[in-house]
Amino acid sequence: MELPRKILIGDGVISSLSEFVQDIGYVGSTIAFVTGRTVKKRAGSECKSSFKTSPVKATWHIVADSSVSSVLKLKRSLIKDIPDFIIALGGGRAVDVAKMTAYHLNKPFISVPTSASHDGIASPFVSIRGSNKPFSIKAKTPSGVLADTSLLAEAPQRLMASGCGDLVAKITATKDWELARDENNEYFGSYAANLACMSAKIILNESNELRTKNRYGIRIVVEALISAGVAACIAGSSRPCSGSEHLFSHAVEYLVGPNYGLHGERVGLGTIMMAKLHDVDWELIIETLEAVGAPTKAKQINLSEPQVVSSLIAAQTLRPDRYTILNRAKLDKRSAFELAKSAKVI
Repeated sequence: MELPRKILIGDGVISSLSEFVQDIGYVGSTIAFVTGRTVKKRAGSECKSSFKTSPVKATWHIVADSSVSSVLKLKRSLIKDIPDFIIALGGGRAVDVAKMTAYHLNKPFISVPTSASHDGIASPFVSIRGSNKPFSIKAKTPSGVLADTSLLAEAPQRLMASGCGDLVAKITATKDWELARDENNEYFGSYAANLACMSAKIILNESNELRTKNRYGIRIVVEALISAGVAACIAGSSRPCSGSEHLFSHAVEYLVGPNYGLHGERVGLGTIMMAKLHDVDWELIIETLEAVGAPTKAKQINLSEPQVVSSLIAAQTLRPDRYTILNRAKLDKRSAFELAKSAKVI
């Protein structure tokens, strides 16, 4: 198992980033910060202040998206003077690009999320657009995760709602994993599955407290996302966190495009439909998503009925090695439409 060595969560902890890095044991002379333009304006000065008494030399690299071209561009920028370690400061794009680049360069990586929007902040898995695999792939596990709740609270509410969508997905992901064990003789890790499920259940139980985006709610969501990421580290695969609901999201991105909802929003819609296939309480998932302000209908992220149907059908073929409820359902155009309609997604 490759796990994060240190996790720090709290208000204002961004100011102790330099000390955090030293505690992990990194005493190198060069750091590469990977971030977005807006995030650098929000938090870049605090990061720089943290290292003002340190001899460490920092370079800053702006990424616009989480694509293969962004990874290659960053890798070219770093290859002449490879840093001792890489710090991702930002949301999903910065974290994924930094994580993948750290993997290619075989350098340690630290995750400093600025939004609680997905579980990749603590997991080794990335979703990179333009690769030959339209689903998450394994890269580099973060050596450390520093989550400043005051910084996270500044992010739009929609991002935290998206994180909740990514968390409720663990309900169907673990159901798919159990199914793969029972019907396909696949390894199933009870501990990793239970840890992921716990991350989902706390969102189900606390959903009414999360829409206000207070510090209590931010901490609940970010702790749950980190726990889910750790579950993937323990499992050695994305199985406890990603199943048929993620395949639906990847299919939407692959067939329709990346600008139809955030990752967690698409995954939340997929979870509703896959929960219905699994015969679990899909209506509770709708209530939870509505309570946190996440979409429960395709039209809320501008997806049409035909696009939902075609994405459900395509989801079955995206990853033949991953056995899920879709293998049993064998959806066609009619049954896919009936599923989406009966689950109230369309």
